Amino acid sequence: MGAHVQSIISIGSAGMVADIECHLSNNLPNIVIVGFANKSVDEAKERLRAAFAASHVPLPRKRITINLAPADIPKDGSSYDLAIAAAILISSGEVPQHIDSSSAVLGELALDGTVRPIRGIIGKLLAGRASGIRSFYIPRPNLEQAQLIPNINIIPIASLGELYQHLGGIKTIPVLATEAGIYTAPKQQAADTSISIGDIVGQEQAKRALEIAAAGGHNVFFSGPPGTGKSMLAKALPSILPPLNQEEMLEITHLHSLAGKDYEQLITQRPFRSPHHSASHVAIIGGGHHLRPGEISLSHRGVLLFDELPEFNRITLEALRQPLEDRTISVARAKESVDYPANFILVATANPCPCGYYGTSTACRCLPHQIQRYQQKISGPILDRIDLYTDVNEVEHKKLLTHSSSEEALASTRARINKARAIQQKRFGTSGKLNSDMTNGDIKTKANLQPVAKAILDTASQRLNLSARSYMRTLKVARTIADLEESATIEIPHITEALQYRAHNYNA
Repeated sequence: MGAHVQSIISIGSAGMVADIECHLSNNLPNIVIVGFANKSVDEAKERLRAAFAASHVPLPRKRITINLAPADIPKDGSSYDLAIAAAILISSGEVPQHIDSSSAVLGELALDGTVRPIRGIIGKLLAGRASGIRSFYIPRPNLEQAQLIPNINIIPIASLGELYQHLGGIKTIPVLATEAGIYTAPKQQAADTSISIGDIVGQEQAKRALEIAAAGGHNVFFSGPPGTGKSMLAKALPSILPPLNQEEMLEITHLHSLAGKDYEQLITQRPFRSPHHSASHVAIIGGGHHLRPGEISLSHRGVLLFDELPEFNRITLEALRQPLEDRTISVARAKESVDYPANFILVATANPCPCGYYGTSTACRCLPHQIQRYQQKISGPILDRIDLYTDVNEVEHKKLLTHSSSEEALASTRARINKARAIQQKRFGTSGKLNSDMTNGDIKTKANLQPVAKAILDTASQRLNLSARSYMRTLKVARTIADLEESATIEIPHITEALQYRAHNYNA
C-alpha cells in the first residue's frame, strides 16, 4: 500500500512543496528514508518509533519506505517528522481520512509524541500558499506566527495522538481561518526602550537629524569626540519610530525565525542591532554552513548601529554597499545563494581621530598620518551612501542635569514623524516605501522641487563638489523635511537644511 502527504522544503528564506511518499512491504520491520535527506532527517526514524510508542499509536510491523520528492533537492531539518507520521498512518489504513493536495503537514516530533515548533514557519507557509496550498497542519507553538499570514487555514497540532484522532475522525481539531491575518497592533516602542530622545540634553542638530531619519528612513552618521552622546543618540532612535504594521511584523518574524534560537517567538518591536566591531564577517553579512541571515538582515525594518565605524573590518564595511543601495543582501556560496531583505536605518558613529580629540578644545595626541589612516578606513562610496552627517559636540556640564519635558518632546516628535509617514504612504501607495527608497524616476515625478530651490541646489552641489548620488540623496532628505512641515513642494529652506547634512569634513 502507498500514500503521500505534502510538506514544504526550505530553500534559503523561501521554499517549495515536497511530496512525502510512504510504501509498506512485507519484509523485516524497518524504516528507510530516501530522497537526498541529511542526518537530521534520517534521525526521524528513531523519533517516529518513540513517538508512536509514547502516543499508544500502533506502528506497522512492516518495511516502511519513505521517499522525499523531488529526490534531487537536498532536505535538512526536522520539519518533515509529522508529515512522515501522517503518511505512515494513511498508508497503513489506521486512519480513514486522507490529506488532500491542497494541504501540507509540518512539524517535529518529540520522543514523548508532542509536536515541537519548527524554524522558518512563515517562509514555509508563504511558499506553500504561493503553490496553491490553503490548509496547513502545523505545530501548536508556531500558531501565533502563522496567524499573521492572510488567507490560509490552520490546523494546530499539539501531539501525534491529536493528529491520529483528527485523521481517524475520533476528535476533530477546529480549523482556524486567518482571513486577513490575525494581528494585534503592538504598543509604541518607547515603552520598552530605556533611552528616549526627549531625555537627551542639547544636541539639537543631532536630534533633528534623527527625526528626519525616522520620518524618511535615512541613514545617519555622527562624528564627535568621546563622551558626547553619539551612542546614546543612536539608541534613542527606536523611541520615535512608528510601531510595526502587520506586513512588517511578518517580514521581521520570518527573518528572526530563520536565525534565532527562539524561532517560535513573534517579533512585535522594531529590531535594534548593534554588533561589536570584532564580530565576524559572516555574523554581520550572513551565511555559514547552513545559510542564515546576519545582523544586516536581522535589523530589517529597524535600526543597525555601527558604533565606532572605522574599527570595523574593511571587507565588512564594503559589503554594506549593496544593502544601503538595494535594500537587500545577496549571500552566495558554492552550494547555494540566497537574497535576504535588508531595509534598515544605518546609524554610524566615529571619532575624528584615534584618540578622539582632533579639532576639539582638548589637545590631540595623534600624528597627522595616524589621523589620515584612521579616517580613510571608511571609503568614499560608503560615505556617499549615508544621507545625514552631523557633528556631536560637548555639552556644557551645567546643562547636563537640566530637567527636560521628555514626554512632551517625545509626543511632539512622534506626531510629526507619523504625519510625514502618512504623507509618504499616500504618495507611494504603500507603507513599505519611504523617501529614502525613491528611485530617480520617483524624484523627477513626485519630489515637487520648486525651480528656485533647484537653482540653489545646483549652485551648492557645484561648490561642494557633490556626486550625482549625493545630489539625489540631498533631494530625498529635502523631500522628507518638506513632509515634516506638511509642505507639498520642496522650498528653499528645505534644500538649505538638507545641504547642511551633506557638508562634512570627515575623510576629506
